[in-house]
Amino acid sequence: MKRMITLAALALATLVSCRQNTNTNETMNTSKPLQEVAGRKNFGPSHALVTTPQPCVMIATWDENKNPDVMMAAWAGQYDHNQIVISLSKHKTTENLEKTGAFTVSFADERTVAESDYFGLVSGNQVPDKVAKVGFTVTPSPNVDAPIVDQYPLTLECRVVSFGDGVLIGEVVNQSADESILTDGKIDLTKLKPIVFDAAGMCYRALGEEVGKAWGAGKVFTE
Repeated sequence: MKRMITLAALALATLVSCRQNTNTNETMNTSKPLQEVAGRKNFGPSHALVTTPQPCVMIATWDENKNPDVMMAAWAGQYDHNQIVISLSKHKTTENLEKTGAFTVSFADERTVAESDYFGLVSGNQVPDKVAKVGFTVTPSPNVDAPIVDQYPLTLECRVVSFGDGVLIGEVVNQSADESILTDGKIDLTKLKPIVFDAAGMCYRALGEEVGKAWGAGKVFTE
């Protein structure tokens, strides 16, 4: 799972860097028009495809009354071996984070597409009982001050390390997985069936089958 989201982390780091240099980039873009790339179609720097596909991470927090809130975020990735990074604008979730300093992250899957999408459509400020509305239940995390959504079989329990300029960095203190997604004691993505957000097609897509071994497929060029 960590490998799955590493590319998203690299992409997010690029986005953060670009955000910090917006004025410079805008000046460069206006002073020097883009050149066509031979044999390809240019889409410019702001097309929706920039970092697709993106993981559909579900962030769960408690509000001030211990009501659970869940939102979907797509700009997320791995920051360090036990840290994750998520780009967030102002939400009910960010208000909760400031109070509790903790959250959980789960992964939307094929079984929960409608519910997960709903969590991204509706704000907890307007619908405080949106978790119950889709029939989901939660269990308090024993390790951080945040809820675990029972219907998501893989969950990361996290403490807030820092949150500023719209970038949340969290320390993963525990990963827990339901037995239903394990094979030989390891997390099996073919059983988890996580989905990703396709920004070009504005849709969710299921991850495909294994096509090669990491740190293995390329050995054909070393032999």
